[in-house]
Amino acid sequence: MLVTGGAGYIGSHTALQLVEAGHHVVVLDNLCAGHRWAVPGRAAFERGDIADRERVKRIITDHRIDAVIHFAGHVVVSESVENPRKYHRNNVVGSLNLLEVCLDLGVDRLVFSSSAAVYGIPPRSPVSEDATTAPINPYGSGKLMTEWLLRDLAAATNGGFRFVALRYFNVAGARADGSLGQATPRATHLIKVACEAACGVRDGMSLYGDDYPTPDGTCIRDYIHVEDLAGAHLDALDYLDRGGDSIAVNCGYGRGHSVREVIDCVKAVSGADFPVTIAPRRAGDPPELVADNALIRQRFGWNPRYNDLTTICRTAYRWEQALGNKSR
Repeated sequence: MLVTGGAGYIGSHTALQLVEAGHHVVVLDNLCAGHRWAVPGRAAFERGDIADRERVKRIITDHRIDAVIHFAGHVVVSESVENPRKYHRNNVVGSLNLLEVCLDLGVDRLVFSSSAAVYGIPPRSPVSEDATTAPINPYGSGKLMTEWLLRDLAAATNGGFRFVALRYFNVAGARADGSLGQATPRATHLIKVACEAACGVRDGMSLYGDDYPTPDGTCIRDYIHVEDLAGAHLDALDYLDRGGDSIAVNCGYGRGHSVREVIDCVKAVSGADFPVTIAPRRAGDPPELVADNALIRQRFGWNPRYNDLTTICRTAYRWEQALGNKSR
């Protein structure tokens, strides 16, 4: 099993679950955002880039790879707006390079790390997979372009190559035993930022807009624990192993929490108070974005275990406390 980007936040959690399930795992990561210490000890590690075609060929051949989970990519939305060439070169062109090597060498199954950003600002929430895809930033459009690549390549092989695209909603939390969590540099995700503020890594945090048409005026999002999301990748592999057709599915719990709820939850689990500044709305933030998750439950039998905001925030906060002992 080749896991690209397996030294990153979600990739490392998935790689560890794969190892625990008995798979032979090879992690390919250039460590531009990931960490060597996050790679499971029982996984082989190759430092390199998906753009290096010869390196990818050698890894697939030497390790006899027969399936790929593809995480490798840049993930900061605001940076994608400022530098779209960087994002499309890495996330789209790099993915095409990886896919071409896979097809050339007979690797016929791939699970792709996609995003709810492909939907842009959907007119309705919960949003289902048949909703119009209309991304509003280069990060989201790059994810959608890669889904299109996968779709077209699968169609050209008449089912000889099959994929699952997992459209993540808001990922947060950490492994319950404290061994893994989010260590992404300059993270922008709400729960991570709030936990940093609770630990004193930040002086405080901003709340972007409190006048949305929601019960408390702040945006509502569907937060999914990273361990449940990692498990969805193993479920996706099982689905493909059983002969399942190529598919894109939402990964979320199907219910949302507001920004204020999240901040209050982090304060409650940490026992810390920190300043929260009301800032102007950010362009492109929909008032509510929640997954319709019926499809992943039906097709994969996905059964999340950590569907609880307090659990998500508590594990994220404990990880943030421990992170000082590791390299940020």
